[in-house]
Amino acid sequence: TVALGALLRCFPCERLCGGCAVPPGALPPAMPPPVRRRLPPAAGLPPRTFRSYLPRSHRTYSCVHCRAHLARHEELISKSFQGSHGRAYLFNSVVNVGCGPAEQRLLLTGLHSVADIFCKSCKTTLGWKYEQAFESSQKYKEGKFIIEMSHMVKENGWD
Repeated sequence: TVALGALLRCFPCERLCGGCAVPPGALPPAMPPPVRRRLPPAAGLPPRTFRSYLPRSHRTYSCVHCRAHLARHEELISKSFQGSHGRAYLFNSVVNVGCGPAEQRLLLTGLHSVADIFCKSCKTTLGWKYEQAFESSQKYKEGKFIIEMSHMVKENGWD
């Protein structure tokens, strides 16, 4: 324990406060502390870059994981859809999403050709795009997008 105590006292912080048993000049001089500058709050964060930015004056929906803009409230068609993992919204158009390959799926409303959509920023699967509906009563969904509520957050002007 004596050797351990001597070893611990030889750290530079102990040397600066006078607790070191090493003779002066045996160790290199301590470095002065770095000068810290105040930076703006966002300076240390990576910039948020999306393909499209929605106007800040409009109510919007964003990705809950990375806050990438997804859709304007004006593009919302219906709130009464069911996604793979819960409630979902149907949108006329969306931004900052990529599409996977189309595949046929038997959904609650019949057979559809759909392509999964994902956030371009964080790659999270958000929902799907209706490519083709095989029943005439479901044709209105073609070209529209489903985004699950669990992957969205409301931003800008919601009360």
